[in-house]
Amino acid sequence: MMHFRKIGLALAFSPRTQALMAEAARFKRMWNAELILIHVGEYGDKEKILLEEFLSAVDLSQAKDVRIFWEKGKPSERILATCKNENIDLLIAGALKKENLVQYYLGTIARKILRKADCSLLMLTDPSIAPNPFKNIVVNAEDSSFVEEAVRAACTIGLRDKAQWLHVVREIKLYGLTMSAADQHSEHEYENLRQSLVKDEIDNVEKILNSIPHEGLKVNIKMLAGKSGFELAKFTQRKHADLLVVGASPRRFSLFDRVFPHDLEYIFADMPCNLLVIHPPKNERIGKEAKRG
Repeated sequence: MMHFRKIGLALAFSPRTQALMAEAARFKRMWNAELILIHVGEYGDKEKILLEEFLSAVDLSQAKDVRIFWEKGKPSERILATCKNENIDLLIAGALKKENLVQYYLGTIARKILRKADCSLLMLTDPSIAPNPFKNIVVNAEDSSFVEEAVRAACTIGLRDKAQWLHVVREIKLYGLTMSAADQHSEHEYENLRQSLVKDEIDNVEKILNSIPHEGLKVNIKMLAGKSGFELAKFTQRKHADLLVVGASPRRFSLFDRVFPHDLEYIFADMPCNLLVIHPPKNERIGKEAKRG
């Protein structure tokens, strides 16, 4: 089972702060984790009183495993530095469904955090002062460095929240098959090849699931073809999912990814729901990225 030992919450004293605090308190209790609050900006007695009221509302005002960091400087830099210095496993922050506004770290700053965070990141689009369990979870089982960690996180949260569905999505790359089949295979042969490819990808997903506890979860394995970021977002919307789990992108993007948006960048720009980006611990991540690289 996956475990977050230290959870950070980025605070901006916005109208959604109380809701974000309630969500963070739920995750803290779910994982029995330490909670670290991070505020970047001016503060005084007013902010300290407000924060105490927020903590009291979620029964954490007397908790010994809640710490507060008052920071000054560039929000993204100070938030990332605190996460690194305090070895935070999961950072929680607010996010806009569409990045058409510039608000503190809800837009541009959140994108910087997404690109550079050395921990897992939970971006909440609609935090609630009365948080509900995640009932409909989609996880991207893309063939990438951190696919197993992403599926493991989705299964763990699904079991703890008693989710109704876990949709495990994987991209099936038909483009090369279509190009080769156009000249070399009949329509019947092409269909057989396509079905064989789909079966192989389903088998790959099942191998991952077989290594992860998920008994009791209703699992739907879905193959998608097309532009993966776009199709993943649309599938998540069709299923009315309340959480999308993806593995972190590698730090060193390919030339193609520099020219065209990476899948994760596309999803973040038009978030279909709450987004959990999984970063394994640093030592595991370095080893995996080196192998992939």
